[in-house]
Amino acid sequence: MIDSIFRLSESIRYVAVYRNGQLRSKSRTGLSGASSSESDRYEELLVNPALLKLASQRGNIDCGGLDYLVVRYGNFFQFVLPTEWGHVSVCIEPDAEPIRIGELIMLQCLREGPC
Repeated sequence: MIDSIFRLSESIRYVAVYRNGQLRSKSRTGLSGASSSESDRYEELLVNPALLKLASQRGNIDCGGLDYLVVRYGNFFQFVLPTEWGHVSVCIEPDAEPIRIGELIMLQCLREGPC
């Protein structure tokens, strides 16, 4: 799944799949403004699951649920897609269109199996 997501856009910097407690990730080489791999690991294990939990609970009250999250950090966007088994997280260049790329990611996940 990671390699097929990278093929969606040159603007994708990093892809992580957190599936049933197992984290797999991959980054493009030679990126400027990239976070460290250790920082990325904690984001996937702690930050993104917590953000998804909070946003999902709020969304389920009276907003129709949660489809995805987009976080705008100073150096990039982070697109986070909740799944029944964890999440898919994709770092996107700051000059790209994260919603359009996120829609491509969701379609790719549907092709490769339920996300």
